[in-house]
Amino acid sequence: MNIAIIGTGNVGGALASAWAAKGHHIYLGVQDLNQFKGKVLLKNQHTQACSIAEAVAKAEVILIAIPPQAIFDVIEQMGDITGKTIIDATNAVRVVPDPYKTVYHCLADKTKADVVKCFNSTGFENMLNPIYNGQGIDMFMAGDSDKAKATVSSLASDAGFGSCIDFGKDDKVGLLEKFALSWINLAIMQGHGRNMAFKVVRR
Repeated sequence: MNIAIIGTGNVGGALASAWAAKGHHIYLGVQDLNQFKGKVLLKNQHTQACSIAEAVAKAEVILIAIPPQAIFDVIEQMGDITGKTIIDATNAVRVVPDPYKTVYHCLADKTKADVVKCFNSTGFENMLNPIYNGQGIDMFMAGDSDKAKATVSSLASDAGFGSCIDFGKDDKVGLLEKFALSWINLAIMQGHGRNMAFKVVRR
């Protein structure tokens, strides 16, 4: 699969590496080809840096892992993304993309892409290594497109996660961001450390 990564920091970098290792073709969409965060990612197989517009044009799936307020500038640079799958991995915890509550809702309103909220509910350390006691931790997603969710669920599996559990449609996006805040609260504010994660168990 051809995947554009917009935002090459900790989260985008971890997923870019995991997907490249699985044989996906990764296009890093960056502002400055000569100097950008995560330049070491170019050492991964199947990975190259492009302008944001070029990366998006080459891709079927676009991962957004940027500060929420930067989404408006990115949308202007992406060009036509009709029918593509966009994964919103952001969290509007401190700053929202006003007048929208989340980046997901901004993308859903301003583009004709299929948007899924995912890869936002845990720390990047768990994306680098999602295995605990021999099992992959769970990932969670929300959005209106079942087709896009199927794609994202497959990519979550390729990244090493156990299950990608559906939180629901777009009305559950805010709840999924609060779930991310729950991880932040436990891991950081309550001092449990960043090497903790969520897994759904059943009986």
